[in-house]
Amino acid sequence: MDRRTWLLTGACVMSGAAPAASLVDLIASMKPSVCAVGTFNALDSPRFGFRGSGFFVGNGSLVATCWHVLPEAKAEPRPGVTSLAVLVATADGTTEVREAELVASQRAHDLAVLRIKGLPGTPVNLAAASAPREGMEVALMGFPIGGVLGFRPVTHRGIVASIVASALPTQSSRQLNEGAVARLREGSFELLQLDATAYPGNSGGPLFDAETQQVIGVVNMVLVKNNRESALSQPTGITYAVPVRYLRELLARA
Repeated sequence: MDRRTWLLTGACVMSGAAPAASLVDLIASMKPSVCAVGTFNALDSPRFGFRGSGFFVGNGSLVATCWHVLPEAKAEPRPGVTSLAVLVATADGTTEVREAELVASQRAHDLAVLRIKGLPGTPVNLAAASAPREGMEVALMGFPIGGVLGFRPVTHRGIVASIVASALPTQSSRQLNEGAVARLREGSFELLQLDATAYPGNSGGPLFDAETQQVIGVVNMVLVKNNRESALSQPTGITYAVPVRYLRELLARA
């Protein structure tokens, strides 16, 4: 062993640093923490109506997701009882539906926290509020295209391409729609712009730091594009995520 290798090895031992976990390890350990969010009606077919992704936080009885994933309060009632529900994976590889209730939400940041009934899930570790950095390697996990591809978590990888403002300046007020104007009045906030591909159904899923396996954001596919990209005649399709610090603030009130 040459002097350089000896010094590097010694530095890792003295600092207590561990080798970075591989993406294979991350996927294996984080899949039990991801769930599908939707509605349940015993008279519907299918009975579980998928709306987006989510993940377990806190003591495992709480689920973080996007506000826009929740069913509309003014939806027309259908026969049977429709309830908020979470589809979770069981130890034997099957899935089961758990009834859920909304305990906290923040429409401005498009975040919501649910509480499930029954046994808790496996919670993720949330990163510190200052964790996201441009260029860091990330992985996002969820259910792209929902039940069409089955309810097994799918992982995509990439990097944090930029940390941007939620509002995109416009050259003319005619480029803004009513919803974008309302959100601009609520104030701009930071977003993580990702060099990673997400699809409808990924909204509400976790964005992981590939090195630490901690969650640094919540994947967002709707509100962000309606707000930031409403000024564009041809939206870019870039993936965004809401930084974890806004989720931490919401959990403090849950």
